[in-house]
Amino acid sequence: LFAIIAPVSNFTGKENEMLQQITIQTTDAERLKPLIQSAIRFQLEDVEHGIQLTKERLAAFEKKYDISTAEFERRFHPGDLEETLEFIEWEGEIETLQLLEEKKSVIQSAHIR
Repeated sequence: LFAIIAPVSNFTGKENEMLQQITIQTTDAERLKPLIQSAIRFQLEDVEHGIQLTKERLAAFEKKYDISTAEFERRFHPGDLEETLEFIEWEGEIETLQLLEEKKSVIQSAHIR
């Protein structure tokens, strides 16, 4: 028997984090634990690779349009820029990066005892 513990917070400050615990019951924890650790490492590597690819796609948009992603975000939402398919894709890449970074943070916060 062992546990995976990941901090979860509904607040913005670390002082308000609440630990949640996932319990896995097994007859062979010594053999299962490294498999789960390996799966978590693999998932983290996969997410990090996705972040790298997404950042490369964002950089390509920035180069093509000679504008930073931050400036694009600021101008795209209020309607200052024409709504083209590429701008919609750019916005999608921004959202993908945010989701991947959140996923990475959750994975990194997990600890196996």
